[in-house]
Amino acid sequence: QVLLVESGGGLVQPGGSLRLSCAASGLTFSSALMSWYRQAPGKERELVGSITSTGARINYADSVKGRFTISRDNAKNTVYLQMNRLKPEDTAVYYCHAYRWNPYWGQGTQVTVSS
Repeated sequence: QVLLVESGGGLVQPGGSLRLSCAASGLTFSSALMSWYRQAPGKERELVGSITSTGARINYADSVKGRFTISRDNAKNTVYLQMNRLKPEDTAVYYCHAYRWNPYWGQGTQVTVSS
């Protein structure tokens, strides 16, 4: 019933930017904790950052702090991940995650940072 759909991934050169979106449905989005995770080949899935229901508190992994920005638009049931100054090590499948009573995952969108 809950569906999270990521979009905006693609190929970008180092130093470039991408904006990921995650559209949620079947969920009381405005009360959900939303997060972005990523998983690179051969690595464990890691938390990129989270944003609380109102956006009052946002946390980032040290590896992306200062470069990535999480935001949400509760009226649109959408959470965003703005990624700037991308590095090759940012290459991963990026997953949207929602938590409200239960955890929910999107299917992911590929981000490739390469020259």
